[in-house]
Amino acid sequence: MIYVTGERLLPQHVRAATFDTRWRGLDPAQVDDYLNRVADEMDRLHRELTTANTEAERIRQALRQWQSRQSAHHHGEASYQRGPR
Repeated sequence: MIYVTGERLLPQHVRAATFDTRWRGLDPAQVDDYLNRVADEMDRLHRELTTANTEAERIRQALRQWQSRQSAHHHGEASYQRGPR
């Protein structure tokens, strides 16, 4: 079986893929080598995506903190400029 419909294609699926044999089919060793290269590339891309998502979340949190500080700073300035009542 090559894949199950509805599931995400993962590197282990590529590595475990099997194909029916035919009399004049492809060289199994070449197919296996290529599938392993594809799976390795999927692993690399998954690691890069995980790193990018982690960095994006870190930046989002830093932005939220900065926005909170700016908001508090501006609210404090507005109160100071108006003066006591």
